[in-house]
Amino acid sequence: MEFREEFWSIYREALPILLIALLGGLFAGLVLDELVESIERFPGLLVMVPVFLATRGNVYGALGGRISSGLHQGLIAPRFEWNERLVNAVAASFINGIGISVVIGVISWLALQLLGWPSAALYELVGIMLISGVLTSVVLIFGLLALIFLGYKMGYDPDNLVGPIVTTLGDVFGMLFLLIAVLVVDALVVVA
Repeated sequence: MEFREEFWSIYREALPILLIALLGGLFAGLVLDELVESIERFPGLLVMVPVFLATRGNVYGALGGRISSGLHQGLIAPRFEWNERLVNAVAASFINGIGISVVIGVISWLALQLLGWPSAALYELVGIMLISGVLTSVVLIFGLLALIFLGYKMGYDPDNLVGPIVTTLGDVFGMLFLLIAVLVVDALVVVA
């Protein structure tokens, strides 16, 4: 395939998913606007947002890269089935995604304490991160796999799909589940 054909092929595959990513980013911004109201109740919450979203991209981007490589090498079939490589990659990503979420809550709280800035209680920040981390892990894993498998079956190069899919799903569901986690933790704290 000559250069121009390859360029247009990549462009045609990437453009639709990038447009969807744009809309997802706008939705995530609208959810962030709703989340801003919770900052007064949970000081330090805004500190965690960029770190949380970035780690979604890092953890699940790595998963997407493993899946993409496995598909190209024929080591993973483009379907949900028991495959040791697939199960190991998913399990590692799930554990990393949840673990790093808890670490974000703890480190954010510690940083705020060291700076002398106001912060919510440690258990509140960790609770918010834990709930949103679990929920985003489930959605990102299954959403990422489903979209990569579907795209691969339709003839798309999964390498062109992984980045925009992870970014969009991570931003949209990351912000949505952060908002839900804030509401849950707030309700639990009020009850207690």
